[in-house]
This record gives sequence, structure tokens and C-alpha cells, in this order.
Amino acid sequence: MSLSKPKVVVVMPAYNAAKTLHMTYADLPQDSVDLVILVDDGSKDETARIARDLGLEVFVHHRNYGYGANQKTCYREALRAGADIVVMVHPDYQYDPTLLPQIIQPIVEGQADVVLGSRLMGSSPMAQGMPWWKFIANRFLTELENKVFGLKLSEYHTGYRAFRREVLEQVNVEMNSDAFIFDQEIMAQIVEIKMRITEVPVPTRYFAQASSASFIQSSIYGLSILTLLARYWLHRTGLRRHLQFESLERRYRSVAATAAGKN
Repeated sequence: MSLSKPKVVVVMPAYNAAKTLHMTYADLPQDSVDLVILVDDGSKDETARIARDLGLEVFVHHRNYGYGANQKTCYREALRAGADIVVMVHPDYQYDPTLLPQIIQPIVEGQADVVLGSRLMGSSPMAQGMPWWKFIANRFLTELENKVFGLKLSEYHTGYRAFRREVLEQVNVEMNSDAFIFDQEIMAQIVEIKMRITEVPVPTRYFAQASSASFIQSSIYGLSILTLLARYWLHRTGLRRHLQFESLERRYRSVAATAAGKN
């Protein structure tokens, strides 16, 4: 069943985004958004001040905890604010904020629980400025993830994502990493609880102020994904179960059943 007039909350995980935040916010379709939450992960610039001047709801980490830790705060506060749909929009202006209505449409229409804004659908990402080595790594890792997860997505590494509220209520985000691998850990959790995932093509911008991981950071991220896929495969086959991948609902039922058995 589709949502009627859902509350849409945009979350912005920010770190040193002072130069691009205003552009990102200005391009958000205001009639499609009920609230914008920005979490400043210990920025050294004026990100938090600019966000407050724009009227955003701002939460500040007093030191840099990491991209995953930032998202944890984003989702926690969005749920607390009563969001029906949560959309992550990076404030670095790399992803097009004007596409938000297309991103949330499959959820509003009841056709999906999670929507990924894919850079690899439509026009060539390298023509838009994606480095060749990043494109090749993205394709390689996506193929591996598709095999392990049993899906056929065009990519898993986008930072433009929308979630139905129930998804974030069921996955155990607090058990995920505070680093960049958080993005793939939450995908593994979503796959495990059998949420419906779809994609929408999104063009991206690559320019000096847009955040982009270095070759070394990307290499560490890639190795972390291989480790994650191995852990998930062991969990899926039952060789070694991991609580991280089990839904909170299932975990609560298990705890309740154990407690009842002791009485």
C-alpha cells in the first residue's frame, strides 16, 4: 500500500561542506521535503553556522567520528523526528538534489523499501568525471556483491539513498562500522531482511569541492567490502551467524522466547 503524504526527512552527513552546502540546499525541491537535518561530523570550517543560518536542524559531533558514525546520528534523529521516508543527500553537491522526487517516488507508490540513486545507469559516469580506476573498482565490487546478495543492481556505492522508515527501524545500524564501509554493511542488512530495493539513474558532478576518496582510501574501502562479503556469506550459509545481519525484530523475538523459556 502506498504512503499518502508521507513525512520526508532529508539527512545530510556533513564534513567541511561550507563551500557547497548552500547550493545543495537551494536545489532541494522544498515542496517535497518536510525537514532537513544536517549532522556536522567535527568540521573545521563554517558548515554548522551556515546550516543554522539556512534554518536546518543541526546536530554537531565535537570531533570527527567518521562517515558511518555520522549516518547513525542522521538516521536516529530522522526517526525521532517522525520521518516516513528518509533521504540521504550529500551536502557536497556531487549528487543532484533536484532529483529527490524521483528518488522517493517508488517508496511513495509502495513499489520499493529502499531506492538507490545509481551513477552507472544512463550516461557514462566517466564522461561525468569519475576516475577510470574508481569506475573499474565499482564495477568489480558490484559484480561480487550481486553474486553474494543474489541481486542485479547496477551499483551499491552511491551516496544518494532513500529508505522507508520501517527499514531503518529493523536494521541494526548501531552494530555497523563508523567508517565508510557502513554503506555496504547496511546494504547487507537490508538484503538479509528481504527489503525491496530499486534504482533510479542519477548524474553526478566531479569537481574540486566535491568530496572524493583518495586511491588509498578507496583501496582500504574495497578490501573492507571483500571482508564484509565473506562474513555475510558465512552468515547466509549458516556456517557462522552474525547478529549484525539479523533484524532487530527477530532479535527481540529471540530474546523474548528465551526469557519465556526460563520462566
